[in-house]
Amino acid sequence: MATILIVEDDPLLLDALTGQLQQLEFEVCTASSVAEGTAVLQARAVDGIILDLGLPGADGMELLTWARSHIAGLPVLILTARDGVEDRILGLNAGADDYITKPFNMQELQARLQAMLRRARQPAFTQASSAAGGPSSTIGPLVLDHGTHTAHLQGERLELTQREWELLELLVNRCGEVVTRDDVLAAWRAGPPEPGQSTAAPLNSNALEVYVHRLRRKLDATNLNIRNIRGLGYMLNRP
Repeated sequence: MATILIVEDDPLLLDALTGQLQQLEFEVCTASSVAEGTAVLQARAVDGIILDLGLPGADGMELLTWARSHIAGLPVLILTARDGVEDRILGLNAGADDYITKPFNMQELQARLQAMLRRARQPAFTQASSAAGGPSSTIGPLVLDHGTHTAHLQGERLELTQREWELLELLVNRCGEVVTRDDVLAAWRAGPPEPGQSTAAPLNSNALEVYVHRLRRKLDATNLNIRNIRGLGYMLNRP
């Protein structure tokens, strides 16, 4: 039985989340502030966190930062009213595994939580040290070196443009989960333009389809598959 820590200061929402997760046979522990959440994490082992950001006394991002520096690989799902693109980018870049905004659909939350926990248990997804000294991700025959922004497929280096790399990295980091079109476009807009492109170059769903098609062709010889999730975005299937 997996144990989930819910850090939420709204008592009604906290009770609702606790009840729903207990019905799914999760063990649940709760906290309503960063200090309480930190104390729970210091006192017991948990398998994942559902974390609000707008907490009394201290921002939930402080707990995320603490967890990332003290508990390697602990899955964290942010559940917050902060729905700006910049907030989502900040949360994901700080180490959150997923980000859901309020109001939310309980079934989607449950699905994303379970996907996040499956990913954390997946032996095919490993974090290791690359030869360059930076973190790397391995999924089946694909190896990404996040420090050098390079990818190797079946031992051969993949030639990727900057946008292709950013898209592939998002898909790999959230392998088995839906990556929305907005997630990809936000990541692209947060970074510099590709060499030879102006800042005015269009970043939209049509451009994204082109890059997804290119990546599919480059992964075609393997069992790695980028699925279209109708109305939502894309998912990289696990091998």
